[in-house]
Amino acid sequence: MSGEDMLPPLAMLLSAHAGPQADRHRALWAFDARLAKVARTTSEATIGQMRLAWWNDVIEDVERRKGRGEPVVDALRATGAIGAPGLVAMIDGWEVLVAEPQVDAPGLNDYAVGRGGGLFRALADADDAPDWLVAAGQVWALWDLAGHVDDRVLAEAALTRARALLGQADGACWPGAWKPLRIAFTLARQDVIAGRGSPRGMPRTLAWRLLRIALVGR
Repeated sequence: MSGEDMLPPLAMLLSAHAGPQADRHRALWAFDARLAKVARTTSEATIGQMRLAWWNDVIEDVERRKGRGEPVVDALRATGAIGAPGLVAMIDGWEVLVAEPQVDAPGLNDYAVGRGGGLFRALADADDAPDWLVAAGQVWALWDLAGHVDDRVLAEAALTRARALLGQADGACWPGAWKPLRIAFTLARQDVIAGRGSPRGMPRTLAWRLLRIALVGR
């Protein structure tokens, strides 16, 4: 088993556009997927928070001992992604869904800033990321949440918040090295405008849209 076994199909395709940073991107997406699993499989908030705290300990372990042999941990360390900015923020974002039985508007914002903003900062390896990149990450995270929760009220709230953030990221000049993030944001943007959350899995239509965005930018 490797960290890649944790990757959703979309993350695999996006990572393929990261060039020499592909392994690092795959490790970060696998980390996000592992945190998502904690949120998805936890029924007791305290236990879920303990599981997330373990990941905080892994990140802070300068001796690189804690979690050794765990595939995602090993992948993060092997690629240098363990030192990426935004990892702790991602944990904090996912903790909102673990700790709160009902996610209110401030909680939804904290989730988006933490998970989405943190993930995009980590993928871009940008500690001092521009505000538009963090906003783009929030849009992506809210789009993804809207497509994977059964609570339609929460899904609609996520899409409403995502629409409100679009103006902060639209028109940004994406560096070439951030191509996978541009693709991810553009996919999310198209669906958010149409009032849709992310599809589950990898339908053929999503794969074709990704390819088109990669080739022509839209």
